[in-house]
Amino acid sequence: MPSVSGLRSCYSVVGGLVYFGRMLDKIRLHEAGLLPADYHMNLGIGFDGRTCQFLGIGYEALKIRVLAGGCDEAILAWAYEQGGPKSNDDRYRWNCFMMKIGWRDDRTPVLRERIVSYGLRDSGKAIETFFDINEVDEDRDPVGSRSWELKEPRIFLLMGVSGSGKTTIGTLLSQTLGWRFTDADDFHPPANIAKMSAGIPLTDEDRAPWLAALKAHIDARLSAGENTVVACSALKKAYRNTLMADPGQVKLIYLRGSRELLHQRLLRRTGHFMKPAMLDSQIDALEVPFSALTVDIAQSPAEIVAFIQRTYGAGA
Repeated sequence: MPSVSGLRSCYSVVGGLVYFGRMLDKIRLHEAGLLPADYHMNLGIGFDGRTCQFLGIGYEALKIRVLAGGCDEAILAWAYEQGGPKSNDDRYRWNCFMMKIGWRDDRTPVLRERIVSYGLRDSGKAIETFFDINEVDEDRDPVGSRSWELKEPRIFLLMGVSGSGKTTIGTLLSQTLGWRFTDADDFHPPANIAKMSAGIPLTDEDRAPWLAALKAHIDARLSAGENTVVACSALKKAYRNTLMADPGQVKLIYLRGSRELLHQRLLRRTGHFMKPAMLDSQIDALEVPFSALTVDIAQSPAEIVAFIQRTYGAGA
């Protein structure tokens, strides 16, 4: 089966736990009608059931919480509130258990049967566990996944309309963490800058080369293993999908504020091409993200940065 857009690797880590992010992806994709039928029969059982049992929560309760919205880390924090916290040793032992299912245990014969039935015997890739067979079945290399996915996220993508404080928060966050900071505005071609300076909203066609250049930058930072904070409006879901090919490595943070506060900030800002009159067009274009970490911009920059650090355990 080819890879499924928006479905993470089993090895992808959220809050120190493998598989959890993939389970959330399946819930979201199924609700959106985007999860292939072959995955439906295992929803809530198998690895899903094992993970819920480890966390001390019910799958149906988790499903309700996921569909209520919020980022992965907020949902994991909810799970700990329901079922009790897990220590680093708990998570380490759990990860070792999950990653080794099928390797020299009572499940090995089943794994071998599935390798044959999936037509993967001649794949040329090492399949030693059930995590591995999922990787190969979805056109990923399990060896590469183990070395790459078992890392915490490296990109924080700050999104929001003009005036939400993306540059201010992004700069402070990057300085606090010691990470690189990238402002998406720097990737606009001159024609886009000219239109916005004249108060003319950009079209999707205008944004296409800008998004492509920014995606290339994000991919390059990930390939280089360079932790980066990126500030980008990312108003529409399609834009975010372009930039967040791997939600396990790119974490979305939505800076939300009232129109009144945003407008006041824009009136005070000087020397920027984005004009206050364009705020309404941005608000109209905004498609509020469903699974982002949402932050109230009425707080101080220091409070916002501290909240982001607490949520993701960054810089600890």
